[in-house]
Amino acid sequence: MRAQALIFLGAPGAGKGTQAREVSKELGIPQISTGDMLREAVKKGTPLGLEAKRKMEAGELVPDEVVCGIVEERVGQPDAAKGFVLDGFPRTIPQAQFVDAMLERKGRGNPLAVNIRVDEDVLLKRLTGRRTCSVCGEIYNVHFNPPRVDGICDKDGGKLLERADDNETTIRQRLVAYNNQTSPLIDYYRKKKLLHEVNGNLEPDQIARTLIPFLKGA
Repeated sequence: MRAQALIFLGAPGAGKGTQAREVSKELGIPQISTGDMLREAVKKGTPLGLEAKRKMEAGELVPDEVVCGIVEERVGQPDAAKGFVLDGFPRTIPQAQFVDAMLERKGRGNPLAVNIRVDEDVLLKRLTGRRTCSVCGEIYNVHFNPPRVDGICDKDGGKLLERADDNETTIRQRLVAYNNQTSPLIDYYRKKKLLHEVNGNLEPDQIARTLIPFLKGA
């Protein structure tokens, strides 16, 4: 592997989760989700989990020091010894700087950030066209992967539902928030020569066919 810590960057709808899952499976390393880690820490009642729970119950954002502490605890577990994929983290420059410092402390080298670039019109079609079966959870897209009968799941005849936040106004707001907060990470990793860019306009299997050999061959 080119790096022990892989970070996926990209706007909402870019396919970060899909590629992270595929890389995790093919390379035999865990996909580490900050959301999953927070829920697990809360469930176990760890000191950091209890602090996170207090913040969430008060309707406040979980502070960086708590999230970063939970990330460091997780990557110290045995299954992450050969590497790991970070899903949903870092989101800001301070969080990226924490990852750099953590890896240096642990002697694990530099991270590699994979930026999945997708044109905005493609993102809008992916997100506004998304429909989910109310019975089995199968996901369709009216533009790219439509059901045989409009509004009906091919598998079980369940009604296809559209998420309330999958409308163009909300999605454009999410893209603005991403560009303001998270996209500076692209420049951060590019300047450090730790960025690998892929064409996210392609089909997911096409992306994986080029990305995984690149990660394996380094």
